[in-house]
Amino acid sequence: MAFPVHRPRRLRGSENIRRMVRETRLSVDQLIQPFFVIYGRDVANPVASMPGVYQFSVDRLIPQVKETWELGIPAVLLFGVPEHKDPVGSGAYEREGIIQRAVKAIKDAVPEILVITDVCLCEYTDHGHCGVVSETGEVLNDPTLELLAREALSHVEAGADIVAPSDMMDGRVGAIRRALDGEGYTHIPILSYAVKYASAFYGPFRDAAESAPRFGDRRAYQMDPCNVREAVKEAQLDLEEGADMLMVKPALPYLDVIRVIRDTFPQVPLAAYNVSGEYSLIKAGARLGWIDEERVMMETLLAIRRAGADIVITYFARDVAPLLGS
Repeated sequence: MAFPVHRPRRLRGSENIRRMVRETRLSVDQLIQPFFVIYGRDVANPVASMPGVYQFSVDRLIPQVKETWELGIPAVLLFGVPEHKDPVGSGAYEREGIIQRAVKAIKDAVPEILVITDVCLCEYTDHGHCGVVSETGEVLNDPTLELLAREALSHVEAGADIVAPSDMMDGRVGAIRRALDGEGYTHIPILSYAVKYASAFYGPFRDAAESAPRFGDRRAYQMDPCNVREAVKEAQLDLEEGADMLMVKPALPYLDVIRVIRDTFPQVPLAAYNVSGEYSLIKAGARLGWIDEERVMMETLLAIRRAGADIVITYFARDVAPLLGS
C-alpha cells in the first residue's frame, strides 16, 4: 500500500497554522534591555553609532525604566559612564558612583524590575582596559580581582538584583562570589559573561560607554573568535566558581557557540548578548532602505533563541516587546 505524499506546505498555509506548530517562540519574559547612565541632570545624549540609544542621566533614565517595565520586560542591564576616570577605575566601586546612584533610584521608582549591573572597569579606567595595567602595559589579572569584587559588592549594597562580570579575568566569578557571600548576599545570582569574544562588533558600544582602549586591544583577555572548545572550558570554570547563569557574547556570529554551550550545560540558564554592532548594522540597513527593519529584527532574535539562548540581551527589547503580545 502506497502512503500519501507528505506535503510540508500544508502546515504553512495560514498564520493560525504557523502559530500552532511553531517550534521556537520569543517572549518579553526572555528579554533584557540595556541602558547607559551618565552624570548630570536632564541629559539624554544620543549615541550617533546606535540610532535610538542614549546616554541618560539618572532623572531621565527613570521614565525609560518605567516604560520598559510597563512593556512587560522583566530586567534592565546598566552600564555607567563616570564623571572622572583614573588608572584603577575607582568610579566603579565608589559608594555614590553613577551605577550605585542609578540602582538606588530605579529600585525606589520601579522596585519590581530586575536590575542587573555590568561589573567591569573599562568604562572607569583612563586607559580603557578591563583591569589594572602594569608599567609595561600588561593587564594584570589578580590585582584586578579585588577591585571587581568591590565593584560587585557596591552594586549589591545599592540594591542590584543580579551582577554580571564582563571583564574576562580568570577567577573573577569566584572572587565576586566570596565577596558577596562574606557580606551575607548569598541570595544574589551571578550572570557571568563566561564566553566573551574579542569581537569587532563592540565598536558602537564603546562609543556609548566611552570605553575604547587608549592603547592595544583586549585580545589578551577576551576570547579568540577561532575557538569553541575554549568556550566550554570558560563556562565550566565559571560554574565551578559559583556562576548561576552563563552568557555568550556576541550572539549572531557565535550561534554555533550558543548551541554548544546549551547542549553541554543543559541545566544552566543561558543568555546571549545581541551586541551593539549587530543592532547598528540592522538600523543602518533599514535607514538606507535595504532591509525591512522589523522583520530582520524579529528574525535575528528568533535565531538567537533557536540556537539555544533562554535569555536575550538586546537594544531591540523595547522595540520588539509591543509586537509579541501576551
